[in-house]
Amino acid sequence: MRRGDQPAEIWFLTGSQPLYGEAVLEQVAAQSREVCETLAAALGTAVRVRWMPVLTTADAIRRACLDATADDAVVGVVAWMHTFSPAKAWIAGLSALGKPLLHLHTQANRALPWAELDMDFMNLNQAAHGDREFGYIQSRLGVARKTVAGYVADPDVVERVGAWVRAATGWRAARSLRMARFGDNMRDVAVTDGDKVGAQATLGVSVNAYGVNALVAAVDEVLDADVDKLVVGYEERYDVAPELRRGGERHDSLRYGARIELGLRHFLEGGGFDAFTTNFEDLGGLRQLPGLAVQNLMADGYGFGAEGDWKTGALLRILKVVAGDEPGGTSFMEDYTYHWGPGDPKILGAHMLEVCPSIAGSRPRLEIHPLSIGNREDPVRLVFTAAPGPGLVVGLADLGGRLRLTANEIDIVEPDEPLPRLPVARAVWKPRPDLATSAECWLLAGGPHHTVLSTAVGREALADFADMSGVELLMIDAGTDRRSFADRVRWNNTYYRMAQRL
Repeated sequence: MRRGDQPAEIWFLTGSQPLYGEAVLEQVAAQSREVCETLAAALGTAVRVRWMPVLTTADAIRRACLDATADDAVVGVVAWMHTFSPAKAWIAGLSALGKPLLHLHTQANRALPWAELDMDFMNLNQAAHGDREFGYIQSRLGVARKTVAGYVADPDVVERVGAWVRAATGWRAARSLRMARFGDNMRDVAVTDGDKVGAQATLGVSVNAYGVNALVAAVDEVLDADVDKLVVGYEERYDVAPELRRGGERHDSLRYGARIELGLRHFLEGGGFDAFTTNFEDLGGLRQLPGLAVQNLMADGYGFGAEGDWKTGALLRILKVVAGDEPGGTSFMEDYTYHWGPGDPKILGAHMLEVCPSIAGSRPRLEIHPLSIGNREDPVRLVFTAAPGPGLVVGLADLGGRLRLTANEIDIVEPDEPLPRLPVARAVWKPRPDLATSAECWLLAGGPHHTVLSTAVGREALADFADMSGVELLMIDAGTDRRSFADRVRWNNTYYRMAQRL
């Protein structure tokens, strides 16, 4: 099991102080447990919310933060000041905390017991007081965190905490992400290149180069019996073109596509890799450009970048972890061509072969067709159209010294007409607020042409991940206008340059 797929824990820390006495602190602990259990039940089973004993001293707070930082299962910490916790006690702990932090501003009761309200109740239930003290010290120390206010069982609170939890799992995955890069990036292409050392320092992603013939050797070692089993699986999962079925004239091409998948999977598992890249300019002894293999590996959670694009490959793996078990899919994508009209302007996204079937609107069809680049045999691939619905398109670019995420909210739609002569997986979408505005803003941001398309990751989880990683995020949405976006790009450039000098 890859590390990003392992069970995750959130520690629930509650602040108070010893001056209240044991009886009051027992009430604090009981109510804190109830709030923690309510939150855990609302978030579901994807992550364990672990209640920790109430913290009342600087030493205990520091130790809890150190322990959370050292525990690989912990993806983040939720902190709540049930009563009043003098904030100087939190300085050492917050300074030592190396995990994402969410400040939950809530209270044990939803409604006030107006008729019975007395000072005992007021002294016990004063999160409105204590959390302001805690908010101050976080701001004073410059602590990166997310703040969520509201009653713990409210749907909006649960949704926002859930987005942060998913982002935190993505952050943990990024910190240990290992990528196998077969060959270099496409010659003379700028945006797929970049500073791999800087990316590892920022995100934690380790990019490791291999000659493509290391993959060829793994493919050549695959046993025929294993190929037989995988081909049977293909016929169960997909609508396989007759010429690729057993006895068909192109069946050997399907078997070789299966052999590539098995060899690639074995190579990645053996090296502990969560993502990989290929390059059609560097195929060595491979008879086909990997298409079907890449699609199936993406469906299993691997990150992928075409043409050596390690940044998009890493981003895809991270966002697949962030998506978790949310409905929808997440895929490698490329903005390919536009439809300016008639009707609503749209983007047709695709790639040569490598689009993940997790976004498919119906059962994919397994086909074989010529490919005009790569100078190899016709490759096998899954052909489908993405399911309609709202989504995000996200790109990661290296601006020289820092990374930038550019994202666009989109609405995936059906193609205006059938596409009988386009035998690749594809998605058609209307970008918000409109094609012209979104394209101009994307270009102004320097967003890449390789992206990740997701119908499972929302903008809040993406923003939470950007905050955790310290990576800039520029969002293009229904409210975007060109002038305001241009101003934001300029302001951000100034901010990040000044921050780097500091």
